[in-house]
Amino acid sequence: MNIPNSLTLMRILLIPVLVVVFYLPYQWTGIGAALIFSLAAITDWVDGYLARRLNQSTAFGAFLDPVADKLMVAMALILLLERYPHAWFTIPAMIIVGREIIISALREWMAELGKRTSVAVSYLGKFKTTAQMVAIIVLLTQTSVVDSTIEAVGFAALYVAATLTIWSMVIYLKAAWPDFKGSM
Repeated sequence: MNIPNSLTLMRILLIPVLVVVFYLPYQWTGIGAALIFSLAAITDWVDGYLARRLNQSTAFGAFLDPVADKLMVAMALILLLERYPHAWFTIPAMIIVGREIIISALREWMAELGKRTSVAVSYLGKFKTTAQMVAIIVLLTQTSVVDSTIEAVGFAALYVAATLTIWSMVIYLKAAWPDFKGSM
């Protein structure tokens, strides 16, 4: 067990903490949930940086890191569905979660073919992740303190994330298309 993998495991352990804090009967719980999610987002960046910097990349970490990210994002979006039970939130949330499932399956399949690098994380994916994190953090805070301007920023970031999600999925699917055609 190295430092990057420990940070990834910590991120997974923060998920139930996020859920509990979100449902506590206090005014500050949205801000508390946003802080927990922010900590998880920071550890996502730090564990990747440390794995590369300290040459501590492992197969376990390569598997667990994206799982931790997807779990944290999916849980936060599910929690936010309670606050925003409307199509204008549900649709981008479904796009984000659906894309993560599709791309995870695609990466697994491509890895079995020995071509995982053709669907490796791109800069577009990093922008998408940043927009997701900003949207989720901002919208979590709005469960405690409602400010229509800040909430609008959160929704704008959510729609940017959903758009980048579709765009990056198309790029990944185009990269894998020759292998799809060859195996049909």
